[in-house]
Amino acid sequence: MVKIKMIDALPLGKISGILYALIGFIVGVIMSFVSIIGASLGEPEVGIFGALFGIGAIILFPILYGVMGFVGGLISALLYNLIAKWIGGIEIELETQKM
Repeated sequence: MVKIKMIDALPLGKISGILYALIGFIVGVIMSFVSIIGASLGEPEVGIFGALFGIGAIILFPILYGVMGFVGGLISALLYNLIAKWIGGIEIELETQKM
């Protein structure tokens, strides 16, 4: 058995931030397509706003998701470390494989 007693908060925050930024990019691309299609079907005044929102979503969503993922990763690691001190860490059983 191997026990995880502590998680370094900064590396977890960085990894979470990058993963969430990638998810934000995917969501931004989807929102961009939806906005551009909606803009082409709507009134001209609304169409310009929809197109700008669609293009902005590709830039804004990865940044927002990345920041939220980074902060969420930091908080998760800090809370895990606090709880692990009280009740112990997560126990993992590992098995080695022969090649």
